[in-house]
Amino acid sequence: MMKVLKHLTPLACAVALTNPGCAGAQDMTGPQEAEVAKADPATDAAGSIDWEKEFGVEKKVPDPVTGELPVAPYETSPANAGAKPFQHSNMAQAFGGQAGIRAIVNRFVELNTTDPRIDAIFRNQDIVRLRRTLFEQFCYLLDAGCAYTGRDMKSAHKDLGVTRADLNALVENLQKAMREAEVPFAAQNRFLAKLAPMDKDVVTR
Repeated sequence: MMKVLKHLTPLACAVALTNPGCAGAQDMTGPQEAEVAKADPATDAAGSIDWEKEFGVEKKVPDPVTGELPVAPYETSPANAGAKPFQHSNMAQAFGGQAGIRAIVNRFVELNTTDPRIDAIFRNQDIVRLRRTLFEQFCYLLDAGCAYTGRDMKSAHKDLGVTRADLNALVENLQKAMREAEVPFAAQNRFLAKLAPMDKDVVTR
């Protein structure tokens, strides 16, 4: 038994020690086995196992400039924004231009990530990227001079499991963010009407 345990990896040892057939394996570890365990690079100074390393999990590193996590390549297109922008209107001005739109988006994201009804949707998302692409989308649709570079609505939401109730909460939070920014009520309704057809791609269950 000692000879077998001597050649086990930290992961295999962890599994072996949970097997009733290996009961007492720790008591049988001799000086040589202790030296092997001590020198194993898969454990840190405290002796804990780096499970991500053991299972080959690749850690995503944020971009040093943008702070965003890397994503798989995709084709960009204005059509990905989900609707055509307003044209020859004062919608951009009603939302305060790019600065006003950015403030509304930041508040909207804050409301969503702290709303107990829907915060789980955003828990494992790249919030830095979300703020940027949502700003681009709103800015593009409001004809405020931006290009949208994010994914299409179906691809962006397919793994989020958004329900109709979740969408209603999102709309409520957007309305609150627009009210706080003192966007005229008529402009709010026009913008919500522009976004409404996207629900077929956003709601997935």
